[in-house]
Amino acid sequence: MTDLESPSAGDRIWSGLLSSRDVATRPFRRARHGWRSSLYLRVVLTTLALSLVVLVVLAQFLLGRVTDGLLAAKERSALDEARAGLAQAQLLADAAERGGGDPVSNVALVDGIARQLANRAGNPSIYEVLLLGSPGNLISDVPEFGSNQVSAASVPVALREAVRDKQRQSSTYTEITYADDRVAVPGFAVGAPLALPEVGSYELYYLFPLSQEADTLALVKRTLAVAGIALVLLLGGIAWLVTRQVVSPVRMAARTAEQFSAGRLEERMAVVGEDDLAKLATSFNQMASSLQGQIRQLEDLSRVQRRFVSDVSHELRTPLTTVRMAADVLHDARQDFDPATSRSAELLQTQLDRFELLLADLLEISRYDAGAALLEAEPVDLVELARRSLEAAEPHAERKGSELVLEAPTTPCIAVVDGRRVSRILTNLLGNAVEHGEGRPVLLTVAADRHAVAISVRDHGVGLRPGESALVFNRFWRADPARARSTGGTGLGLAIALEDAHLHGGWLQGWGVPGDGCNFRLTLPRKSRADLEGSPLPLEPTDARTDRRVPLAAAAPVPRVR
Repeated sequence: MTDLESPSAGDRIWSGLLSSRDVATRPFRRARHGWRSSLYLRVVLTTLALSLVVLVVLAQFLLGRVTDGLLAAKERSALDEARAGLAQAQLLADAAERGGGDPVSNVALVDGIARQLANRAGNPSIYEVLLLGSPGNLISDVPEFGSNQVSAASVPVALREAVRDKQRQSSTYTEITYADDRVAVPGFAVGAPLALPEVGSYELYYLFPLSQEADTLALVKRTLAVAGIALVLLLGGIAWLVTRQVVSPVRMAARTAEQFSAGRLEERMAVVGEDDLAKLATSFNQMASSLQGQIRQLEDLSRVQRRFVSDVSHELRTPLTTVRMAADVLHDARQDFDPATSRSAELLQTQLDRFELLLADLLEISRYDAGAALLEAEPVDLVELARRSLEAAEPHAERKGSELVLEAPTTPCIAVVDGRRVSRILTNLLGNAVEHGEGRPVLLTVAADRHAVAISVRDHGVGLRPGESALVFNRFWRADPARARSTGGTGLGLAIALEDAHLHGGWLQGWGVPGDGCNFRLTLPRKSRADLEGSPLPLEPTDARTDRRVPLAAAAPVPRVR
């Protein structure tokens, strides 16, 4: 490899990036292919996705209802317990013997009330008690109490303000913390004002832990998750079973149809049961049997027709040779005949030429029908081949008054083709273009790219009506069926040209517009029987008029590059 041919560092980096991107996107391409090609996968995954959405919504609804129910029950019991405790504390405060403002007796009073309230919680306690002093007490150093070392920070500031401002029972959700660094737990706080004689205003708070409710909700969540996953998998299994019952006969029908289209006409579907799928299988088998019979009839008829054409063509060659010899003698001696007889000899010679051409075309068609056509491919310069075909068509073009123009690259266009067959295609296309070009120029264009070579023949004659661009390749088809059969070709030229193109693995396509002429494009692979992906030349010519109502004289001029 030379320096000019060696890949640069940028090319190598770009190639590596493309390779990495291909590796990264390969799983997504496989997943997309599986999604598009498998009905099983689509139905099961769709069922799973929809079931998951429904279960998530249902689980959220149920969890919300359970949460609301648990919290509502907890709130009611907490408010009732706090209300009863406040009443007991007030009774204890009113009945206690106070020590005339002695701090020791005040501490004992607060501690005694708080401990009696805390003892009501049981062991382990179902709530914590906080007795906190309010601003503006009668004494400055007010004693406070918290059961089980519960921290005063457990009471939100907003709750304390609500208790002081409203002077009635208030509640809120909070987080219960402890002075001994125990783990904080969610809770429900209920507070109310409490007046202690000769001590001052206090605030009594009950803190109810919600640990049991949290554990209950966690259990409900785990249960819903496990039950949901199990239900989704169960629904996926049910969807798989149901889909399999429906898809399996459809797949069987698809496989049977593929085998049927491949020529195995005896293939049938298995009929099981009497349900709708069994009826489908029965109807499919009946259709297959009917198609098999019709296909065999058509094959037999086609075989008879091909045999007839082949036999007749071969059998006609011997008498035609004898008639040709006699006709040649008459034609050579026509000068010695009277004018009528001389003219008859000339007409006989002309019609024998047409008959020989028809017979040769019939033999060629019979070889294609019998699959006996062989491709003798070799490297050929299609520019030179097009030039020779153009020169061979010059006498005919001069008689019709048409100018032949070749537009081709200056460098050779080499392709591995059968030169004889390609030359026959071009001769046929050029002959038709001159015959129906009404004396206007005929353009032969050659172009090539890395994978294909194309040759187009463009005339500006009568053109084709809509739908006729596909019919022109039918055997014995003519645009004007009322035209006398004494003019024109055999009606097999384009059919043979199409077979020649197909034998190369190429395309032969036609385009035409009434009054704007025709364009026939031959596209051949540069390598023998390679797959074609496109053509170097457009099918619709660049000089085609967009407004079909413009008179022909206003059409764009044909480029004349020789």
